[in-house]
Amino acid sequence: MASKQPSKLSGFVYTNNGWKYSAVTRYALFLLLGLVFYFSLSPELLPKKYDIKENTYSAKEITAPKQIKDTKATLKAAEEAAESVSPKYKIIPMRADNLVTSLLDRIDRLNQDDLISQSDKTGIYRDEIPQRASDFILNFVASNRGSATYSDHLLDEMQSVIKEQTYVIPEETYIKIPRLTSQDIIEMKPVARDIVTRLMNDQITDAQTARAKVAEQVSISSLSQRTAREVVQELVRLVITSNKFYDEDATKEAKVQARENTPDVFIEQGDTLVAKGQLITPELYTLLDENGLLSNEVNYWPQLGLLILSAMLSVGLLAFIRYSGGTSGFKYNNSQLLMLVLVFVITIISMRLAAVLQTDVRSYIGFLAPVAIGAMLIAMLLDMPLAYFCSILFSVLASVILNVQQNSIFDFNFGFFAIVVSYVAIFATHRAGQRSTLLKGGIMVSLFGCLTVFMQILLGGGAWKEVGTLYSVGFAFAGGLLTAVLVIGLMPFFEATFGILSALKLVELSNPNHPLLRKLLTETPGTYHHSVMVGNLSEAAAEAIGADGLLCRVGSYYHDIGKTKRPFYFIENQNNMENPHDSIEPKLSKSIIVAHARDGVEMQREYKLPKPIRDIAEQHHGTTFLHYFYHKALKLAEEKGVEADFTEEDFRYPGPKAQSKEAAVVGIADSVEAAVRSLRKPTVLQVETMIEKIIKSRLDDHQFDECDLTIKELDIIARTLKETVMGIFHSRIEYPEDVRKPKKEEGAPNP
Repeated sequence: MASKQPSKLSGFVYTNNGWKYSAVTRYALFLLLGLVFYFSLSPELLPKKYDIKENTYSAKEITAPKQIKDTKATLKAAEEAAESVSPKYKIIPMRADNLVTSLLDRIDRLNQDDLISQSDKTGIYRDEIPQRASDFILNFVASNRGSATYSDHLLDEMQSVIKEQTYVIPEETYIKIPRLTSQDIIEMKPVARDIVTRLMNDQITDAQTARAKVAEQVSISSLSQRTAREVVQELVRLVITSNKFYDEDATKEAKVQARENTPDVFIEQGDTLVAKGQLITPELYTLLDENGLLSNEVNYWPQLGLLILSAMLSVGLLAFIRYSGGTSGFKYNNSQLLMLVLVFVITIISMRLAAVLQTDVRSYIGFLAPVAIGAMLIAMLLDMPLAYFCSILFSVLASVILNVQQNSIFDFNFGFFAIVVSYVAIFATHRAGQRSTLLKGGIMVSLFGCLTVFMQILLGGGAWKEVGTLYSVGFAFAGGLLTAVLVIGLMPFFEATFGILSALKLVELSNPNHPLLRKLLTETPGTYHHSVMVGNLSEAAAEAIGADGLLCRVGSYYHDIGKTKRPFYFIENQNNMENPHDSIEPKLSKSIIVAHARDGVEMQREYKLPKPIRDIAEQHHGTTFLHYFYHKALKLAEEKGVEADFTEEDFRYPGPKAQSKEAAVVGIADSVEAAVRSLRKPTVLQVETMIEKIIKSRLDDHQFDECDLTIKELDIIARTLKETVMGIFHSRIEYPEDVRKPKKEEGAPNP
């Protein structure tokens, strides 16, 4: 069939020459796109470098490119936290009640010994009672030293404090003790134990405080004898000691914990590190150096990583376009690729403008970015599958550019938001036929954007009544409306600059109020009706083979607009009048007939109709042969007895042949509609035969050599045209009757 395979989009056909099909230009555009990715992502992924020397004055202000740990301030805060730790104390419970009981038992035994004089007993008590109290403490320390319960430092502290607070029993008490009887001792024991237990249950750091309460406790006790009360009072004061001691190890551990738990002090992103004209002290220089802000040592690894990321995005897009382009190998020409690069640039700029307003506190401003603008433009101007793939790239870009988190390269929240609103934009507008549809699509983007943001906040554990939630949802809604406004404003620019014929533009051109269509309707109603019928046929056939049906319909409306210059020379406009061709030379008739294609192109150019529409008007006849006028000319020459001074080539349309599927389909539909209309009582067989004959005639005449129609597609076109013609001319076409009717079964009801 056709060896030449021109690229097209919405009927826009280019000849395979010049920069639009240059492989060098194509790869240069993808290289340019990779550079766009690199430089658009570098502010977030690559820190700035400054050429600064120590002990010099900074020529510019330096701000923190990210959240930076302030080591000096962190150390200072840690020391302040350690200093603020209060001393730690430990309670050491000692059974002082056992000590007082053992002392009274010893007194009871010694007092019962009549062999020892009272003065000797007094001397024994003077030496033994303090020693027993001291031994009690020494034994406790010795038994617990080296154990896991109390540290040695704590036991030493306890021993030191108790020694400092040792109570000295008055001399007269030792004189009174030998006077106590066994009955006195029996009465004294429970009272002494009870008082010691009660007072030692409190946390005591100063034993003197607790000892001051002993006299009151003894006075309200059950002891009535004065000597017993005095001895109990002094013995209790002796055995009562401190039980809450300063724990040096615990205090040190608490200070260590306080230092470790002190949160790091950060210099927030955007805060001033060095003011303009500020002296670069050694501390400042170290801070800049530690955070890679000095140009004395360049780290190329981040640049390499960003370069790989940019290459992955660009090459991924190149691979998708190449391998989704079918047998032709590449789907778009360089003009359309340039437009694609421009769409990426516009989308990235819109993200960067939103990122300028963002802070870590006001990160929700990022939802204002019209991230769906790129997907919406690509879906309407280029292709839906490409728009879906580019939405993934836009989400990656948004997750980096709008990221305010310092602990990750990508922000999933913005990335997910971008891909959701982009997909919604594609679904809502890819078949847009009116400008108002774009606004409706923007509202859909707003609603789904709000829903996505709200969902993320709830999953993150946020409260929906918080002010930040309302701001996030509000900015997401505004971002959708902003997307629609920008797309509406940019669509005419892309259509005019790159010659893209979008569905919106086609629907506008199909409006019967267009001056050319009004002219066609009022001056050549027959041609107008013919054009509408051709539009119905060609649209159905084009959609059946995957071509642009809407372009075929609108192109059909304008394909015969040139007939308005000489309307009565075309049979569909000759109502109840003689055919003017009967009275003029065949060559002149031929010139008038073939001129309508050229005249139509000129009229369309005058009204600034897009090139795809003009191409259909110019190419729908191709270089077909005007059989009728050729044979009429031969007959006249024969009647005059002169030799024919013309050839078949003189009676052909000047062309060019159809360069696109759409132009070829309109040409076939044009011939089929005219042929069916010429039949008085068409039958199904006649229609089938006529359609096949028209297609075969054009195929044999090489009219499809310059477009990419295949034999299989021609079969589909023939079948679709037959079905459509049957529907349009249903009342005129005679259907064959059944020769044999089915035999009626016995007992069956009448129909």
